[in-house]
Amino acid sequence: MITITYREAINQALVQEMERDPAVFVYGLDVADHKRIFGTTAGLVEKFGPGRCFITPLAEDCMTGFGLGAAINGLRPVHIHIRVDFMMLAMNQISNMLSSCRYMSGGKLKIPMVIRAIIGRGWGQACQHSKSMHSVFAHIPGVKVVLPTTPRDAKGLLVSAIRDNNPVIVLEHRWLYDISGEVPETDYTIPIGKADIVRKGKDITVIAVSWMNVEAVKAADILQQKQGIEVEIVDPRTICPLDEEAIISSVKKTGHCIIADYDWLFCGFSAEIAALVSEHCFQEIKSPVKRLGFAHTPCPTTRPLENKFYPNAVDIIRIIEDKLDLAPTDLSGEEFYSHENKFKGPF
Repeated sequence: MITITYREAINQALVQEMERDPAVFVYGLDVADHKRIFGTTAGLVEKFGPGRCFITPLAEDCMTGFGLGAAINGLRPVHIHIRVDFMMLAMNQISNMLSSCRYMSGGKLKIPMVIRAIIGRGWGQACQHSKSMHSVFAHIPGVKVVLPTTPRDAKGLLVSAIRDNNPVIVLEHRWLYDISGEVPETDYTIPIGKADIVRKGKDITVIAVSWMNVEAVKAADILQQKQGIEVEIVDPRTICPLDEEAIISSVKKTGHCIIADYDWLFCGFSAEIAALVSEHCFQEIKSPVKRLGFAHTPCPTTRPLENKFYPNAVDIIRIIEDKLDLAPTDLSGEEFYSHENKFKGPF
C-alpha cells in the first residue's frame, strides 16, 4: 500500500491501463496542456505520445461520437470533460447512441468507452460550472454511473470502468483531488455496483454520494465525540448499477435513514433511494426518510450564498439531532467549509 492523492490515483489507473492495453487512449479538452486536468493526465503525452493522449476541439457532441466510433472499432477511449455541465451538449450521443448500441445490436457490439467529468464547487463556479447531473445519466438504461470518493476507489473503479465493455461515466468532485489515502500500488479493480460501508454504526444510516461522504464523516466524528452517537455511512460508489442490498441492510439495522446527495433533490437520486427504503424497510424504519442536497435554485456565485446552496456536515448533524431527539451539539471550535481554502484550482 502507498499513500497518494486522489489525482495521483486516477493518474496511476490511466498509466497502468495504457501500459497494459494499447487500445486505451485518452482525449478531451486540455488533457495535454500545462494543467493536465488537475494533474490527473500528467505524463501521459510524454510516455505514450500524442496519438494516445491528445487535446480536442471544443465540440462535445462530435467528440463523444468520435469516441463511440473508436469503441465500436475495438479501441478503449477515455473521454474527459473538464466540467460536467457541458456534457449536456453531448446528450444526443449519450442518451440515443452510446446507451443503445449494445442493446440494438443484440449484444454483438461492445462499447468500451469511459467518460470522465468533473463536478462540484470551487472558487465561485456558479450555475454553469458546478453541476453534478449523476441522476440524469443514471436515468438512462445502458449507461453505468460511478462516483468514487477515496483515492483507492478512484483507482480501482476507473480501472474497472476502462475494462468494462459498456459505456461508463465517472464523475469526480474537484475538491477530492487533494484528498490522500492508502492505495494498492499493484494492479487491482473494484467491482462496479458494490457499495462501501465507510463507517459502521448502530444508531442511524447516512447514505452519502461523492463529496457528501467527506461531510458525513466529519459529522459522524463530532457526534461520536460529543453525543456518543454511532453513525453508519454507506457510500454507494456506483449509483447505476446500485447496491440495493447494502443500503437496505444498513437501514434495517439502524431504523433511521438520511440521504446526503450531491445534487438537487427533486426527481433525483435521493428520491430513488427514499423510495427503495420505503418499499423494503417499511416495518423497520422508525422515522421518515430525510433527504438533503442542493437548494432548488441555480447555483449562486458568492461565497455566503454558496454556503446556503450546498449542504455540509452541520446540516447532517442538525438532521440527526432532530431524528434522534438530541440536544443541539456544541459546534464552537469546529472548522467547516475549510476545503475552500485548500482548493488550488486546476493549476
